[in-house]
Amino acid sequence: MVPSAIAKAGVEALTRSLAVEWGNRSIRMNAIAPGPIPTQGAFSRLMPHPGLEKLARERNPQHRFGTVEELANLAAFLVSDGSGYINGEVIRMDGGEFLQGAGEFSNLGRLLREEDWQAIKPNKGTSKT
Repeated sequence: MVPSAIAKAGVEALTRSLAVEWGNRSIRMNAIAPGPIPTQGAFSRLMPHPGLEKLARERNPQHRFGTVEELANLAAFLVSDGSGYINGEVIRMDGGEFLQGAGEFSNLGRLLREEDWQAIKPNKGTSKT
């Protein structure tokens, strides 16, 4: 959790700094902070048993995950002229989940079994993205 939190804070600081630095050149900087969006490969590692996926859905105020299409629509809006005055923002797209706690994976430490931890642990010498 710590490396992920540090990376997210860094992206947010970078986004805001670049928005100020490059705004006078008509270059806008915004970031998208998506909640869980099922993609091939990711969910099998992050939620190695069906019970975790069910808990994640129940935790979300909308009781569902986001879709790739919703993420694409938000990105298309942010690069369009319709968002021309939005600069330096981190747009959270998570169905309201962040508003009720730290984030979608903050409770994994209490829920995962030892074999689940082994399933999501990256292999030594390989990079998992």
